[in-house]
Amino acid sequence: MLTAFARAFKTPDLRKKLLFTLAIIVLYRLGSHIPVPGVDYQNVQTCVDQASKGNNSLFGLVNMFSGGALLQITIFALGIMPYITASIILQLLTVVIPRLEALKKEGQSGTAKITQYTRYLTVALAVLQGTGLVATARSGALFGNCSVGDQIVPDRSIFTTIVMVVTMTAGTAAVMWLGELITDRGIGNGMSILMFISIAAGFPGALWAIKASGKLAKGWIEFGTVILIGFVMVALVVFVEQAQRRIPVQYAKRMIGRRSYGGTSTYIPLKVNQAGVIPVIFASSLLYIPALVAQFSNSQAGWKTWIEQHFVKGDHPYYIATYFLLIVFFAFFYVAISFNPEEVADNMKKYGGFIPGIRAGRPTAEYLSYVLNRITWPGSLYLGLIALVPTMALAGFGGANQNFPFGGTSILIIVGVGLETVKQIESQLQQRNYEGFLR
Repeated sequence: MLTAFARAFKTPDLRKKLLFTLAIIVLYRLGSHIPVPGVDYQNVQTCVDQASKGNNSLFGLVNMFSGGALLQITIFALGIMPYITASIILQLLTVVIPRLEALKKEGQSGTAKITQYTRYLTVALAVLQGTGLVATARSGALFGNCSVGDQIVPDRSIFTTIVMVVTMTAGTAAVMWLGELITDRGIGNGMSILMFISIAAGFPGALWAIKASGKLAKGWIEFGTVILIGFVMVALVVFVEQAQRRIPVQYAKRMIGRRSYGGTSTYIPLKVNQAGVIPVIFASSLLYIPALVAQFSNSQAGWKTWIEQHFVKGDHPYYIATYFLLIVFFAFFYVAISFNPEEVADNMKKYGGFIPGIRAGRPTAEYLSYVLNRITWPGSLYLGLIALVPTMALAGFGGANQNFPFGGTSILIIVGVGLETVKQIESQLQQRNYEGFLR
């Protein structure tokens, strides 16, 4: 791996792409530390310290995707989350709205149009989420029981509110632009790289917090145990993410004029974790809704007390069971809308392809659906277990599950993006490396 990186920096064209990507990452991290106008920075730091000690993880998912910028209320506070939400919404609407489905089938021009719609929806969601964040910060509910939570935004005027929302919306647009710059002129998928950097930025602080709060040998035993668990988790995730069921496909020979085409053998790669990290994001977002409703409610009703006891802390058996079942459900749901066996079977039939031993057309679609359901079961159970690692692994470390970096959404994204980026670097190296018969 180190040899590959050394060769990458020796190649002038690839070195420019890597340095450009690093420069964009520096700009992104710099913007994550510039506070929004109208925010009392000292009070924000006081509340951040109290929240880290009190294990307030209500906004933990969004804060993780913003690289810690959400709770700091910076210009990049919303981070990449509006773009992720917009992309998921457009992907779901493509199945429902015929116009979007037609655009998807048009090729590059249709994809460009859908990308434009995603940008517009990202800005609209950024305005909505920015307004919600400002309202939450002004009410003091952003940090829970912070002593100066209601003094984070001293100026309550409409002008200050508009300036804050516009600044955060512009920050989201800038993040989206930086991600597209990396995609066009750098290495890897820009949005994925920025998401990777946002999550990785919280690793050092989370690991040090585990060491500082540990009680065995001044925290070094807990620290070493978490590092060991992290290595095991990374190995497991790499193993499952690379696992796939390869369905062989044979293409018949066709004579067009005097030339013959086809007659080749290939395969359809069906990944064990076909849904990726999307089911975990869906399940986490859905479980935030009851906690948010309970936090913003001023009543002392029984339902609010029940939600606070069972769904706010995240370590209750009800929460764990609901979280696990939601992940399994969304894994099957997302695979069903993202992979269409009938469409794949029709395309194979159109170009003269068939699975050996399976008739073309409807039997092929039924076979693909059968195989997909069989491999989605272990994939969904794997996602559920990985997502519950923070809760289960650190139960003996004082319950500080928000400080555990090697679990759930974070480890899935980091390993997935890391593997994809390394593959792109290797493919570009192979394009520039030609070996003869003799070394």
